[in-house]
Amino acid sequence: MTLEGRVALVTGGSRGIGRAVAVRLAADGAAVAVNYRSRKDEAERTVEEITSRGGRAVAVRADVADADEAARLVRETMAGLGGLHILVNNAGVARDGLVHDQDPEDWWEVLKVNVGGVYHCTRAVAGHFMSQRDGNIVNISSVMGEGGWIGQSNYSASKGAVNAFTRAAAIELSRFEVRVNAVLAGFTATELIGGLLEKDGGRAIKRQLPLREFATPEQVAGAVSFLAGPDSSYVTGELLRVDGGWAGQLGTGRPK
Repeated sequence: MTLEGRVALVTGGSRGIGRAVAVRLAADGAAVAVNYRSRKDEAERTVEEITSRGGRAVAVRADVADADEAARLVRETMAGLGGLHILVNNAGVARDGLVHDQDPEDWWEVLKVNVGGVYHCTRAVAGHFMSQRDGNIVNISSVMGEGGWIGQSNYSASKGAVNAFTRAAAIELSRFEVRVNAVLAGFTATELIGGLLEKDGGRAIKRQLPLREFATPEQVAGAVSFLAGPDSSYVTGELLRVDGGWAGQLGTGRPK
């Protein structure tokens, strides 16, 4: 139980990677606040899964794209669970479309949630983490932030910004013994990539992955647990890829 006595807040924790992270951190001993914006039932099911196994968890609604709501989320987490030591910025959206014809509102909505949520929540916890000289922030980013993909200019831009923010925040907060890192997920089996699976179940993409499989949310959660725990106590400003080797290859990585 490497996180015994710690309190964690996971944004967007009702489903997908967020849900897997919340369950994993609870299994490692942390009390967990499961944030959601609109999927109350799913958040409550995640809380029930944690509590049924003997853990402590609460569900807290907030739209992290709004600064005031992010601040309230942090306050309610601390009031409900008695403190806060770990923030996992996971909440995110995708609105795919080509640059030349995408609705500008869809483009900016992705930036507002994916970057704005990370900033608002980090800002909301910073004072508390700094004053207690103990805090750990893990941002859920993507390998798309280091490359491009057709129809994902907004998503790639948002994750590239998260990666840069991670490095800068890590340097800024290090003197207060607060660590900031990011997990760069590759193709992960969640509903976020549902559109990519419609044609052939994802086989064409899997052929481009050195490990030939999508990541599971639980595999991403394992990386988060490492960065949130004591075994990574000398790691900050790191961008940890969990992508099956995809971003490390040239082209498809093998002859046609």
